[in-house]
Amino acid sequence: MENIIEIANSVALDPKYHDVLEVVKGVRNGAVYGAKIRFPHALVMTFLFRNGTPKDKLRIVLKATRDHAKNLATFVFIYKSVIYVLKSSNPEKKSRDVDALIGGLIGGYYVFGRGGKSSVNQQIVLYVFSRVAMGLAKLAVKKNVVPISSAEGKSQSWNVFATLCWGIVMYLFRTDPDVLQVSMKNSMDYLYLDSNHWTSMKTLLWHNK
Repeated sequence: MENIIEIANSVALDPKYHDVLEVVKGVRNGAVYGAKIRFPHALVMTFLFRNGTPKDKLRIVLKATRDHAKNLATFVFIYKSVIYVLKSSNPEKKSRDVDALIGGLIGGYYVFGRGGKSSVNQQIVLYVFSRVAMGLAKLAVKKNVVPISSAEGKSQSWNVFATLCWGIVMYLFRTDPDVLQVSMKNSMDYLYLDSNHWTSMKTLLWHNK
């Protein structure tokens, strides 16, 4: 048994296997992270807001957890495999910045694009999009696209992000409200349209309609 462990350790630490084992470890981490993130969220949201028996609710929780873990693990597998192939085909045997873009595009298409607009996929992609938008706002400040002094940069990047988000969403709500997510449109209808109308003091202050 000790010999088997020693052999396994020697393989794990052998530099020539490092790139391939990166893929293996990435898949493992994707599955574990997806399960840890999704399970408590799905458990709370399902048991609080879903109808059905406890058994039905538990089935929904486990399915959402499985889907999240599987999707992240699959994405990591595709992404790291693409990086490995591109690195191996590069004469310098080095990974380039553009390889990350290519890997992300391929993985994103096969897992989250072609995989369909499930509730799990939609939540993951929207989460990523919000972080991308925030990152781009910070990048605009960092690259001086937005003329702000370096001393103000960290705090002002949030200002840029918040300003653009609210400016764009209000413009879309006014011009093409049907393109917004239904729950968000309903909320905005309540805030910005319903507040324009009332028939008495009661519907002004007490009841919406």
